[in-house]
Order: sequence, then C-alpha cells, then structure tokens
Amino acid sequence: MKTTQNIPDFKHKALHWANQFDVCCFLDSNHYKDDYSAYDFIIAAGSQAELKSETGNAFEKLKTFFEENKQWIFGFFGYDLKNEIEDLASENPDHLNFPDLYFFVPEYLLVCKDGIAEILIGDESALNKINEFIVNDKAIQKVNIKSKISKSEYLNKINALKEHIIRGDIYEINFCQEFFAEHAEIAPVQTYEALNNLSPTPFSGYFKLYNKYILSATPERFLCKRGNHLISQPIKGTAKRSSDKAKDEIIKITLKNSIKEQAENVMIVDLVRHDLTKSAVKGSVTVDELFGIYTFPQVHQMISTISCELNPEVHFIDAIKNAFPMGSMTGAPKVKAMKLIEEFEETKRGIYSGSFGCINPNGDFDFNVIIRSILYNSENKYLSFQVGGAITYQSEVEAEYEECLLKASAILQVLG
Repeated sequence: MKTTQNIPDFKHKALHWANQFDVCCFLDSNHYKDDYSAYDFIIAAGSQAELKSETGNAFEKLKTFFEENKQWIFGFFGYDLKNEIEDLASENPDHLNFPDLYFFVPEYLLVCKDGIAEILIGDESALNKINEFIVNDKAIQKVNIKSKISKSEYLNKINALKEHIIRGDIYEINFCQEFFAEHAEIAPVQTYEALNNLSPTPFSGYFKLYNKYILSATPERFLCKRGNHLISQPIKGTAKRSSDKAKDEIIKITLKNSIKEQAENVMIVDLVRHDLTKSAVKGSVTVDELFGIYTFPQVHQMISTISCELNPEVHFIDAIKNAFPMGSMTGAPKVKAMKLIEEFEETKRGIYSGSFGCINPNGDFDFNVIIRSILYNSENKYLSFQVGGAITYQSEVEAEYEECLLKASAILQVLG
C-alpha cells in the first residue's frame, strides 16, 4: 500500500513511533539530490532477527547472517573492526560500549520517495498507527560538555604528529579529540531532531540499539553499491560559511582553489582508489568528480567521488571490509596512520568514525561515515562526540583546532 503524506509531519510522527521499539534505524537524505540514493528517507523498526559481534570474524558472521535472511538488514560497523582487518589493537578507554558490529532484520520497514510512503515489511496498518501517533515533545536538556584534552595538549599532539610526517612515517593523518558529558540525561529522539533541524545533511540518521543511541548529522557517504557498481565519496576540505552572500561565495571559491585542501583531498582519493582496487574489475576504478564543493548549513565541504565495477568473484561484504575503515577518517599510509591514531588519541573510537546504513535483499547497500554525531549510552548516562581533521605537513595547528570547533558547533549549540 502506498499513500501520499504531508511529509514533514509524517516523518516526525514516524520517527517517534519507531523510537518506541527496542531497536530502530532512521536514514534521512533531507531532500539533498543524489544520484545514488533510492529513497528520501527510510525507517526500520523492531527486530525479527539480530547479529551482534565483537572483532574477530565479524564480517564473516555478517555474510552468514545476510545469506540466512536474504532480507533488508540495517546496522553498523564500529571503527575498531580495523583490528580484524589489520594487525592492530584498541587499548584506549571506552565509556559508550557499542558492539563492534550490529545488524538486524526489521519488523517494520517504511520507505518514502517524492511524498509517497510505503510499507515494505510489516503490517500495512502501521501507516495508520503512525498518522494517529501522538508525539510527546520533551524539552531538550542542556548538558555540561567537557573536552578530553586541553587546547594546549591538542596543539602539542598535532606538532608531534607533524614530526612523524617530517620523518616520513605518514603524510596525512586524521586526528580526533573527544568532547563528553557524564550524568547526561537527554531525550535522544528530540535531541536528534533538533540537530537535524539545525544541520540537515544528506546522510543524517538516528540509530537506537536498546540503551545506546547514534544521533547523526553526517554529510559523508562511506560506500554504496548499486548493481555491480561501488561508489565512495570522501570529504576532505572544510570552510566556515558566512551569512553575507558575497563573502560566502568568496569562501566557496577560496576553498575550491586551496592548494592545501586539494592536497589533503587528493591523498585520500588515492587511498580510496587503492582500497577499491582490491574489489574492482581490473582497470575499472575511476575518479568521477575531483574537488567538488558542496554547501551545508554551517560549512562548505570539498567532496570527491570515486567508483568502480565490483569484481563478480568478490562478495559485496568483502568489498566493504576491503575499504574499511574509510580513508577520510584514517590517513595515509593507512595502517601506520591507524597505529598513530591509537597512540595519540585519548579515547577508543568505537562507533565514532565507523558507519551505519542498510543492505537490501539484492545486496545493494548504502553506508555513511559516523561524524558530526552525538553518541549516547542511556544506561550509564555517558554522552560523547568526537571531532577531528586531516593533519598534513602544511597544517597550521591553531587553524586545525578552530576547524574542530567549527565541526562541533551544531552539536554544541543543540546541547547548550
């Protein structure tokens, strides 16, 4: 059954309806036009079957889970799955305690495209239940945010990482810092809506796993598969927007022509090309767009698009594994960068800089990059978000710190 809806009102009710379930996932394109997105938004609610796995053979378990169900599945990959892909470890403290990998087959799946909503899984009476749902609009709680490291510690770490670059150990690294709150009491779904209203992005989403929540305003796609085609769209290059239209246009042009930002971006494009080559038909990896400039409410971003034809002998889940973790959140060379991330960062990344999204029954998938996201454990009341940037030889330490605060601005505004 398909039904035409007043979309903003319906979406609002549908998200709150889905939030009643122990597990739900909401993926929202926020009306950004995209060549690869199948729907404007998707809501998966309730769990018919689930897979929870720690690092070890999580990707193999996911293959089995998909083959057993051959159904839409929704879930996430934590950053620390790197430890089953490479000889790496994660020893930093973790107060959120997300599993490394989690997927579920939904009881209800609702999709919406061009103002028409449709139930793909579950009883069609759900549409009526959603339309009749009474939303309890709780006030957004203010939260006392602290930073894990001081500004001076941050600047010292960046300078030390630049020494590694001068020595030739790496030529780019994504270094992140954590902001957190203890004893935090938030209404997750209302907080997500406030964040999404302030900072609507094309890969925004809300994920509830019992007492753990991802509230994401991410602008970045990690990887998607359409037919036999794989597409990755890394972001590297950020500039703060101006409310003055003429100045904003100059900022955009300056970002597009920045040699530093182009250098950061092209290093990651090369890394993604290398990652895709592991899964590609020989000679099929192409850069479809280099240094594209895209505009979001707080920032302009430099985004490139790389694609390939998937080798029919490579399982699509191995293609995800071959590209994970994403180059934009690690650095180059990738393994050495990940070792230094572990050494220099204070917090286990966990779900941060991982990915969530969905896989359809044909094996097509779409996964984002978990950045610009509030992570919350309602059991121990720990709230966290991390921000970072690409450090290269040309990086100015003060400017990198300011970029972190810019990326955190929407979240800080929402949490007060």
